Amino acid sequence: MPHSPTAPEPGTLHHIEIWVPDLARAAQDWGWLLMALGYTLHQDWPTGKSWRKGPTYLVFEQSPALTDHRHDRCAPGLNHLAFHAGGRDTVDSLVEKATTTGTWRLLFPDRHPHAGGPHTYAAYLENRDRFEVELVADPGS
Repeated sequence: MPHSPTAPEPGTLHHIEIWVPDLARAAQDWGWLLMALGYTLHQDWPTGKSWRKGPTYLVFEQSPALTDHRHDRCAPGLNHLAFHAGGRDTVDSLVEKATTTGTWRLLFPDRHPHAGGPHTYAAYLENRDRFEVELVADPGS
């Protein structure tokens, strides 16, 4: 059966759901960053929010079924989300805003912005709940 031109490409992520210990804190940490990356608020309910870009959306939910209230990015499971962030100037600007708000900290500052290797320009940030994002600059930017 042929693929519909309006349907997302098979294999494209539909959504990612991240359970958080504090929804208000997650919305503060993630909301501005996702909007700076071109996402828009998609859903908002008492225990969750989601932001969408194209066919994919990210859900942040404070579920009553949480079994722990601390994320460990070094344990089995989600280590980080990596985003195409545009040019190097955009990466630098996002790092500046993230680190001055006090909600994110720069990981690997001694190797920044080449912690991913000499040919990669990226920032690795960790928020107050220890979730990590990688903001990757376009090659050659």
